[in-house]
Amino acid sequence: MKKIVFIGCLKSSYTILECLLQNNYMIDGIVTMDSSPMNADFHSLIPLAKKYRIDCFSTKNVNDTETLDFIKEKSPDIIYCFGWSRLIGREILSVPSCGVVGFHPAALPANRGRHPLIWALALGLKKTASTFFLMDEGADTGSIISQREIDIDYEDDAQSLYNKVLLTAKKQVLAFTEEFHNNHIIPIPQNIDDGNTWRKRGRMDGQIDWRMSCDGIYNLVRALTHPYVGAHFMWNDREIKVWKCNVISTRAYGNIEPGKVLSVHSSTDYMVKAYDGIVHITDSEEVKLSKGDYLL
Repeated sequence: MKKIVFIGCLKSSYTILECLLQNNYMIDGIVTMDSSPMNADFHSLIPLAKKYRIDCFSTKNVNDTETLDFIKEKSPDIIYCFGWSRLIGREILSVPSCGVVGFHPAALPANRGRHPLIWALALGLKKTASTFFLMDEGADTGSIISQREIDIDYEDDAQSLYNKVLLTAKKQVLAFTEEFHNNHIIPIPQNIDDGNTWRKRGRMDGQIDWRMSCDGIYNLVRALTHPYVGAHFMWNDREIKVWKCNVISTRAYGNIEPGKVLSVHSSTDYMVKAYDGIVHITDSEEVKLSKGDYLL
């Protein structure tokens, strides 16, 4: 059997590692973090390490000397790096004979880069993918070892799409782990000139502009809902987070300006005119609005 070191610090990392262990695959070492304020879906792997009595090293810098020494001591044939927001350095990449496997929830070579699930939903894409690849010194540019397409339904939001991806990813990892053990992995190189790379999102990418289309606002809200930070609009110099909404297509308010509050049902439930219809906010932070207010 191949020796495996597992690196990760997200919910997806925890879920995939737990799946491997529950299916009786041996993990020889774990690298994780104690905490990470920059990751909304942070999840330390320390509890699994304790439960299964696996040597574990907690680090803030996966490429530092201490972490490298821990990994080298385990002499892994393979490293799985699922859910780590920093690039893995050349020294670690050179350790395992079978390579370092990375994970990206997009249809590589399309949509490399940052926030793949958020961008997919915010842009209204109909499909994404769960992709595993052999890492190189680039970002999401290594040879692909497993890729499965995933449909994005109109009703999907960040959490439901996250769950879909993880369900698919667990099946993939079990399959290619067996292929590694049997020396049946066939990597497919990416053409680095193909595809595109998504940029890092900023605060303004999450701000609702009521001049947007209803579908544009709906997509933004579902992209940033839990477990992420939430889309927001401004009211009296305060950010109001919006967690859920739906769209009412109508021409009845065609002469009403975007941003006008049409009705208020509660402090978290109200209707607002958008460019081409009505957005019904059904869950948000509490805000005191009145019919006829303008959200700018």
